[in-house]
Amino acid sequence: QVQLVESGGGLVQAGGSLRLSCTASGTIFSIYHMGWYRQAPGKQRDLVAGITPNGGTNYADSVKGRFTISRDNAKNTVYLQMNSLKGEDTAVYYCNGLGATWSWGQGTQVTVSS
Repeated sequence: QVQLVESGGGLVQAGGSLRLSCTASGTIFSIYHMGWYRQAPGKQRDLVAGITPNGGTNYADSVKGRFTISRDNAKNTVYLQMNSLKGEDTAVYYCNGLGATWSWGQGTQVTVSS
């Protein structure tokens, strides 16, 4: 059974930065495309960034140029560096395998104050 544990969220002022981490256990992490998602109150969960097993990346237009996804396969961990944060980035952030059928972790809350 795959477990995903997200961390690194918090309260930050607009313009600030945070680095999120997500560690996976119970799977061969290195073969999966991984993604960071976010869900704001009353909204659906959306994919904001994805990374291939070899490190190729893609981003939602809303975060392009501000967020950077990366991974360390030796540590079974995917990261999301978030810079120039805006109020609209406030959400619970989750990671998951793209196309995988893993359960969601608890997520990590990011709150950006203006």
